[in-house]
Amino acid sequence: MSVPVSRRSVLRGAVLLGTAGALAPAVPGGPAAVAAPPTTGRTPATAAALGRVDQPVIANCATWGARPPSSPVSVVENRPSKIIVHHTAFPNSTDYSLARAYANSREIQDLHMDGNGWLDSGQHFTNSRGGQLTEGRHGSLYALLHGQTMVQGAHCVGQNSQAIGIENDGIYVDVQPPQALWDSLVVFCAFTCQQYGIPASQIYGHKDFASTQCPGLLHDRLPELRSAVAARLG
Repeated sequence: MSVPVSRRSVLRGAVLLGTAGALAPAVPGGPAAVAAPPTTGRTPATAAALGRVDQPVIANCATWGARPPSSPVSVVENRPSKIIVHHTAFPNSTDYSLARAYANSREIQDLHMDGNGWLDSGQHFTNSRGGQLTEGRHGSLYALLHGQTMVQGAHCVGQNSQAIGIENDGIYVDVQPPQALWDSLVVFCAFTCQQYGIPASQIYGHKDFASTQCPGLLHDRLPELRSAVAARLG
């Protein structure tokens, strides 16, 4: 998790619930919107044969009802070198719906902005217990789709301009995450590694860089995660 509190929180087109004609949100310093390319009939099997990881569905900030940042986000003019896995340390909800995923993203943002005094959500992306992915800090999805820059985050001291932070909703000190969350994490990491040229070996947990339990048992499964991501990358 990003902070020690009990509750916390190539362009291939934009992602708004996976609709081919959707638009990405405006980002400081970028075009107003990025139109998704027309459907080509390419299947997951074709993508695998080409050594490509299909873009997962990621709801942008506008889709889940994010507040605007309190000040402009900073864009780092280089690619990240790693991914850092977190858990939110929020209670393990049994509501796996998309509506709950969006509400969770709002709760994280409220905590980070109102509780921590940050300009926006600290993490770049969030993964729900139902396996739904959402953009965290504004501009992170736009940067990911282009694969050349990153938004500076606030998820891990010393790594915020070098690492993409992915929050996994829930607390996993004593229990394993739902399979849907795990499967979504694998796909997200594989796509992010592909977009930024990050080796699968460069996937870490928060506790690798700070004195924290985060991301709980997910940290023990990092070798499994790296192997699964490497297999997807071919």
